[in-house]
Amino acid sequence: MKKPPPGPFDALKELKKKLEDKPAPKPPPRPKPPGKTDPKDDELAFYRLVTGVTPLDRGPARVPVSERTPLAEPPRKRATAADATETEAVRDHLRSLVEGPPRFEVEDDGRRVEGRRMDLPTELLRKLRRGMMPLDATLDLHGLSVADARLRVEGFLREKRGRGERCVLVIHGKGENSPSGVGVLRGEMAAWLSQGRASEHVAAFSTSLPRDGGEGAVYVLLRRMR
Repeated sequence: MKKPPPGPFDALKELKKKLEDKPAPKPPPRPKPPGKTDPKDDELAFYRLVTGVTPLDRGPARVPVSERTPLAEPPRKRATAADATETEAVRDHLRSLVEGPPRFEVEDDGRRVEGRRMDLPTELLRKLRRGMMPLDATLDLHGLSVADARLRVEGFLREKRGRGERCVLVIHGKGENSPSGVGVLRGEMAAWLSQGRASEHVAAFSTSLPRDGGEGAVYVLLRRMR
């Protein structure tokens, strides 16, 4: 009896049979769990790792507060008495511009002269006239021209008032050596103290007693600083 001719799928069946008969491949071996290492091996590995490394400075990790260098502060300008005086002078000048010129009551009989601000108690002028107030400073104008004397008076009164001084003596002279025999500065003094820049610092003024110069000098009561 003849075998039937091979069909179109016989080759595929033969290949499938061979694959089924082939033994399955063995699974790969599992990695061995890490075992305990020798401590000497760890020390040797660490030594090789740190060989050639320069250790850090083992100084204090933090600088104590007492040893820290403070930050440099910008230099501060120290306020001087001259600065305070100049500032007060500017304020007085601005105040006079707002309030207008000071109002003084002035009396001059040709020999003696005195004046006071209208808001000053007459009792203070009386004490000034009698020389009952201690003198804090003296300014001598002998030998100065009218222009120089005026500037000296303004600066002198401004400075003394800025220092908190209360009563000063200004010596203007009697004019005995002048050609006319009349003190030039004496004639200007009342105007300076009651109307000029110097008046900003003046509360009252009066011709001094003979012991302090008489008709050749005046007591000047300074205003208090505000």
